[in-house]
Amino acid sequence: MAFSATVDSIRNSDQLMETHLADFVRDTTHGKEAEAILRTCVHCGFCTATCPTYQLLGDELDGPRGRIYLIKQVLEGEKPTQKTQLHLDRCLTCRSCETTCPSGVKYSRLLDIGREIVDEQVPRTGADAALRAGMRNFLPRSGLFGTALKFGQMVRPLLPRGIKAKVPPLSSAGPLPETGKHARQVIALGGCVQPSMYPNINGAAARVLDRLGISMLQAGSAGCCGAVRFHLGDPEAARDDARRNIDAWWPLLEAGAEAIVMTASACGVQVRDYGHLLQDDPDYRHKAARVALLTRDITEILTAESERLQRILSGLPPPDDAAKQIAFHSPCTLQHGLQIRGMAEKLLSAAGFTLTPVVDSHLCCGSAGTYSILQAQISQQLRDNKLAALLAPSASGVRTRTIASANVGCISHLAGGTDIEVKHWVELIDQRLAEDA
Repeated sequence: MAFSATVDSIRNSDQLMETHLADFVRDTTHGKEAEAILRTCVHCGFCTATCPTYQLLGDELDGPRGRIYLIKQVLEGEKPTQKTQLHLDRCLTCRSCETTCPSGVKYSRLLDIGREIVDEQVPRTGADAALRAGMRNFLPRSGLFGTALKFGQMVRPLLPRGIKAKVPPLSSAGPLPETGKHARQVIALGGCVQPSMYPNINGAAARVLDRLGISMLQAGSAGCCGAVRFHLGDPEAARDDARRNIDAWWPLLEAGAEAIVMTASACGVQVRDYGHLLQDDPDYRHKAARVALLTRDITEILTAESERLQRILSGLPPPDDAAKQIAFHSPCTLQHGLQIRGMAEKLLSAAGFTLTPVVDSHLCCGSAGTYSILQAQISQQLRDNKLAALLAPSASGVRTRTIASANVGCISHLAGGTDIEVKHWVELIDQRLAEDA
């Protein structure tokens, strides 16, 4: 039966999905997990209403339900093709469908399994393979990336428009600032691209936490969270990244650090998945589970301290009218991956900022890690749509002067499409607290 006919036959069905996995995968860890996920899907189609690529392309195969059936067919023994791979590649892994799904289908886990198996059966070739290999080996190396970025920043006015949009202006911010020594300590993830692209983000977080009596430490040997390599088809290298970070953080956790704080929500999603990523590693699975449990986005840390923060902020004059009007873009990794909604917005409102309403705030901006490079046309369409929503004038006619977000990828992607200032929301809190210095 053709795939389109299969989809038509299940659109109005409310039955759980029947599966007959092939011998090559049935009794594996991947196979057992995939089968359990597939059997939760009732084909309702609610996911298509919130899928960015389905909204743009209108193709069932470019929506979650269609991709689920593509993966199911592969797991049942049908040979995937480059077209199968393309439809899976076009998924942003934004997880908006998971937020919408009434059955709790763990779509992103199934997609990871499907992509890995399809890539094994349909090897990458030519320019696609070279680009992915280059990004896997370049982006996670913060020293190499930082050196290249600094050169790009020096010649930024001469760069072609498309490349220039991805290179932020030079920043004077340096390493984490010297702050007070407090009994309460948290560990920061340095990351791979954020320290070079937007070094002030972790500095702002450290200063805000310092005002609340919390020291932010950074383990020098920790680096990329592993998301880059994982989503570019090298899960084993991603596991190595996870092991290196766990080794770097473990002495600090044993010494009493209470959490690992993330200022990039995409990294938070990856680190919270360490327990699953290393579940079959007897040497690391217990440590990985503890690290995942102790991982917090900066929004969660500051929300837990919101009463103390509010006491400090309440003594400050309100921002001037030109600065207080902002639009908040909630990254998919924050609202759908980490399931954190409304926290950053409340903290910004408490700091005196006025947040403009954003239409379709649940939809992806198109950044999605390396997606903006690998699927540039779709990514730019989504960015244009998101910027139009973020910059739409309010009911009173007031226009947004600043866009705030919570993930380095989104900040860079949005900034490449507008002259409006785009910042991490914690930088705005830091600016307000600096007025009390």
